Amino acid sequence: MNAQAVKAEEMLTMQPGCLNIVASDFDARPMSYIDEAGYRTGYEPELARIVCDRLGLKPIWHNLPMEDFYSSLDVSSNKQYDVVWFNQAITSERQTLVSFTEPYGLFDEAVLVKRDSTVSGPADLSGQRVGGLADSTNIALVEGFLGAEAVPYPGSDKVLPEMLAALRADEIDALIDDELVLVVAAEEDENLRLAFSLPTKAPFAIGVSKRQPELLKKLEETLAELKADGTLAALWETWIPWKPFPFS
Repeated sequence: MNAQAVKAEEMLTMQPGCLNIVASDFDARPMSYIDEAGYRTGYEPELARIVCDRLGLKPIWHNLPMEDFYSSLDVSSNKQYDVVWFNQAITSERQTLVSFTEPYGLFDEAVLVKRDSTVSGPADLSGQRVGGLADSTNIALVEGFLGAEAVPYPGSDKVLPEMLAALRADEIDALIDDELVLVVAAEEDENLRLAFSLPTKAPFAIGVSKRQPELLKKLEETLAELKADGTLAALWETWIPWKPFPFS
């Protein structure tokens, strides 16, 4: 490898040979979680490992509050993070802060309630307190629920467990979030149930620091390869078998 190629390799990521990933450690199965042995797994981490393997990089995850995700990648930041890769939908606001790859999944949103709640659709949320992550695509949907009160929760590094605890303690009447994580929550707690889903097909993608256009290009190329050769579809079938693969 000549000196120019070596230089290009070094500039791909902030730390040569490593992809430093902004994420959170809380349980967000099937997208991401840390098992009893301390191993991070799920659809997103396993995809990250495959992508990094093809690019000759080592993935390193960092646990940050969700409210700090995008500021950590700001061009004026001295942080050494490369990407945000944790349940992130593409939005116009976020696109002003980072560059997004093409999506690796399209996901719906849903509303979770306690088992004895009578809520079965948006109209039933009138007069109800609906919790959700502040400044998220989820909480923005509450505006369309006539008479519902949005209760935003700051994006701490434990925001999903905090919102689930609030629902169980009757501090809120319902919780809106990504359908996948709420399905798991309902399956694991017989006192909770999925009230209804919203077919939003939100595109989830990797947020890349605007300082790193070459990294964005390489990630885009690799994701395209994984879609074309069936790797992404196989990974989807492993982690999300109950939903049709959205790119077939």
